[in-house]
Amino acid sequence: MPLPLPLYLLALAVFAMGTSEFMLAGLLPDLARDLGVSVGAAGALTSAFAVGMVIGAPLMAVLARGRSGRSGLLGFVLVFLAAHVAGALTSSFGVLLASRVVAALANAGFLALALTTAIAMVPADRTARALAVLLGGTTVATVVGVPGGALLGAHAGWRAAFWAVAVLCVPAALGILRGVPAAEPSPEGPSLRAEFGVLREPGLARVLVLAALVNAATFGSFTFLAPVVTGPAGLTSSWVSAALMLFGAGSFAGVTAAGRLGDRHAGRVLAVGGPLLLVGWVALAALADRPAVLPALLFVQGALSFAVGGTLIARILYEAAGAPALAGAYATAALNVGAVVGPLLAATVLGRPTGPFLLSAGLVAAALAFAAVSGSRRGGPASRC
Repeated sequence: MPLPLPLYLLALAVFAMGTSEFMLAGLLPDLARDLGVSVGAAGALTSAFAVGMVIGAPLMAVLARGRSGRSGLLGFVLVFLAAHVAGALTSSFGVLLASRVVAALANAGFLALALTTAIAMVPADRTARALAVLLGGTTVATVVGVPGGALLGAHAGWRAAFWAVAVLCVPAALGILRGVPAAEPSPEGPSLRAEFGVLREPGLARVLVLAALVNAATFGSFTFLAPVVTGPAGLTSSWVSAALMLFGAGSFAGVTAAGRLGDRHAGRVLAVGGPLLLVGWVALAALADRPAVLPALLFVQGALSFAVGGTLIARILYEAAGAPALAGAYATAALNVGAVVGPLLAATVLGRPTGPFLLSAGLVAAALAFAAVSGSRRGGPASRC
């Protein structure tokens, strides 16, 4: 039985939002010149978006609590669209920075609500597949959206990339309006205090930590692939986009595979994928100066990162079943804590070009050690999440 069409419409919105989140990496020099600020100052736009995602996930989920999935999702998409229109029109860096914060809040709220809406659309034994489709929007953004945004910005200016994201939101909004059920949620359910209280449960706290560590490893290295490609690998800057696309293509393959396996074999995906992920980061650090093997390693590591990370996101939603309104917010926050912390830590080890890969290996090793210790305390196998 195929997955419901509205799920793919949600993935389209996630694709637009993922493109917006990552596309600034290729637009900052042009944007900084146009607005009369330094490239370093323009980099605050990326940090503001990431922090807005972390803070916005629980905040927006609380504000959307008690509303139908359709009205909440539609509202977040329209706010996201309006923020990009404002960003494309402004000549003020301050206004652009504010628009990025607003867009991040809307993105966080949308993703948190979309995660819980997605699992409500399918039977329990198809949850992982549904989440794979949704998270696939983010991985496709790294393969197509981010390089496409950078290319569009290079030929038509950075504002064109903002307009393109706004245009992508239109079919997503129409699809949500027509495809997502309008039925109001049942008024019965746990109180807000009880939903926040779920965070004290050891199982949920454990998986949140694991997801944050694994995603920190992923985004720490993904953010700084360019210095490796043009440094140890000895390739020209034109290969940077290809490297990003290879990692993104692997990410899509990994999240798709995890979706197929995660509903019945989540423990095996984590037990096998976790150690392989560690080996992969070490291999990348050791073989980064060999351009013949670097592309294959990037693809494989992208696949492993998102297979393990996507499975952990699914486990968060399972462990947070007692917080139906905030479960998606917890998953979104864990993912974005990794997206914020990983690059910040990786930036401290850039004195060595392969430093981010070694840091990622250390973060995954910490996750495996934490899983083993916390698993033994729970009296179960270390791979169980």
